[in-house]
Amino acid sequence: MEKIKIGQIGIGHNHGAEKMRAVRKFPELFEVVGWCEEDERWVKERGGMDVYRDLPRLSREELLEYSGIEAMLIETDVWNMMPAAAECVKRGIHIHLDKPAGEDYNEYEAIIREAEKNNAVVQLGYMYRYNPAVQYILERVRSGELGRVLMVDTDMCTEHDVEFRRWLEHFKGGDMYIFGSHLIDLVLLLQGEPTAVHSYLKKTELDGTSSYDSTLALLEYPDSVSTVRVTSIEANGYGRRQLVVVCERGSFEVKPFENPTRLYFTPKGKYNAYEYHSEEIELPKLSGRYDEMICDLYSFIREGKENPYGYDHELKLHKLILKACGIL
Repeated sequence: MEKIKIGQIGIGHNHGAEKMRAVRKFPELFEVVGWCEEDERWVKERGGMDVYRDLPRLSREELLEYSGIEAMLIETDVWNMMPAAAECVKRGIHIHLDKPAGEDYNEYEAIIREAEKNNAVVQLGYMYRYNPAVQYILERVRSGELGRVLMVDTDMCTEHDVEFRRWLEHFKGGDMYIFGSHLIDLVLLLQGEPTAVHSYLKKTELDGTSSYDSTLALLEYPDSVSTVRVTSIEANGYGRRQLVVVCERGSFEVKPFENPTRLYFTPKGKYNAYEYHSEEIELPKLSGRYDEMICDLYSFIREGKENPYGYDHELKLHKLILKACGIL
């Protein structure tokens, strides 16, 4: 197998180290040439992590001009990702771009169109696309055996500390921007594009913070309303993260989403409607949160596999995200 030379721009994104760890799990697929980080605070805090220690730290220009470089992980602080992505795609370098993809839609659209022009793969870091429960539900829904999707309810809450809630103040959409983007992606995949998006962003102001840490988006369809709720103030919020998909012939519930992932299905009409019933679906075990995603990146670049989340899909998704954040 012909390896792909890959680097990482930035180590400030909270998912950056684990993305590098995933890439390094597959030395038969990727040759990691190095990483760059211009913020010395991140170098001090994360540069000594095991996934970076034996890799060269290069300047950004050295990394971009590295002989034979084909792909890049974009893992800067969230507010610096778009310029880094733009530098890559204008050179025709394929990118794994962590999310969310910037608060300026026009800037992001220009990057996507430049990538399209230069045949550069753009893979977004929406890891729940690869969650085994989500993949199972999508397969059943797309088969048509359960009829229409009638509604989707989603929660991605966490009990974040005060430092994290202050960090959220960087973003106009707060929690909805950082975490709600994952869930909006799932609703779009399951139900398609909504007719309207309604944004509700609130500040609890706990501990003197001023971020939007209690948020809700309603995605309106001709026959239903689906929900995306994200907060940073819920004890056991991580354990209660869930996806509920209601179809004509049955309902799914994923809870918890991870560690472990649990999926339940209740067929319509089989049980007493006034008693709790569910059937647990056995799922394949993931070797790592990002492994399948990273292997797909290789397949998109080297093997000609079609990216199911193409340029137009990612633009449509990001427009919905910004609407849910009240930015568009």
